[in-house]
Amino acid sequence: MDVLAELLDGTRARGGLFHQTVVSAPWSLRVQDRAPLALYTLLRGTAWLAPAGGAEPVRLAPGDIAVVRGPAPYVLADEPDRPPTLFIQPDDTCTTADGVPVCDALALGVRTWGRDPAGETLVAGGTYQLGGEVSGRLLAALPPVLVLRGGERGQRRPGALLPLLAEEIVRDAPGQQAVQDRLLDLLLISTLRAWFDRPDAAPPAWYRAQADPVVGPALRLLHADPARPWTVGALAAAVGVSRAALARRFGRLVGEPPMTYLTGWRIDLAADLLREPGTTVAAVARRVGYANAFALSAAFKRVRGVSPSAHRAAARPPGLGPAAAPALAPAAAR
Repeated sequence: MDVLAELLDGTRARGGLFHQTVVSAPWSLRVQDRAPLALYTLLRGTAWLAPAGGAEPVRLAPGDIAVVRGPAPYVLADEPDRPPTLFIQPDDTCTTADGVPVCDALALGVRTWGRDPAGETLVAGGTYQLGGEVSGRLLAALPPVLVLRGGERGQRRPGALLPLLAEEIVRDAPGQQAVQDRLLDLLLISTLRAWFDRPDAAPPAWYRAQADPVVGPALRLLHADPARPWTVGALAAAVGVSRAALARRFGRLVGEPPMTYLTGWRIDLAADLLREPGTTVAAVARRVGYANAFALSAAFKRVRGVSPSAHRAAARPPGLGPAAAPALAPAAAR
């Protein structure tokens, strides 16, 4: 399995939300739900997406797909400098600037909200709700906002999903949550693959290195069997080069030594596995290539600065289960 496929294979929406917002100018919406990743597309009209931190606002047109990396807030509006009047909160509510809930007043139907069903702009969006649903290594490779334009060459695959998205958002049928989750995953995968392959893209080093005849196979071996007791020598023998040649080439293309990369990948896997209910640190250690819980704990704390137990305790707020995770759309719009 190639590295991107491995990272995306671990990306699974669970209770992810799609919704559509119908608005007419003037409008401005501040999203501060702290979701790790969100996707938007314009089904009609235009909008501006303004990331946090003073980054340049991005104009969206019909057919464009925007991927926004959280948890920092951002603003969607009809003009780039429009002050927000509605706020999406982490507790699954939509409020005014002074905190007055307005969910019920804005509900227009199944997963649809706004003030006018015939509004000039129709924005469709979806979010991953918990950080463990998206690989940290993948999130680190993304800018705060990336936009794949509807007219760009090579966007045919994600673009072809947009009519299905428009249809499924407003459908209320058995198994609808599963359909939404898989549609969110597919839209993300298709968009990232098209974006990484753009001539002007700046994909992460591990993505570029997959094309190398030596480092590519080495990466695939590490991802296919991270629990194996790899050494640089064993990895070099498996790909048919000397130990020195692999170390030199791997470090130049990936930016770090093979065993450092493997440690990071193992800790990423462990971080996600620790979120699974009932999983012990010892069981996770065996699955990712450590002899026991002590060895994993030492490596985990060295890489992430916290123990596995502390990471697991902080992974989900107390009392917040998948069904109650923060949402992009207000509860009334589901």
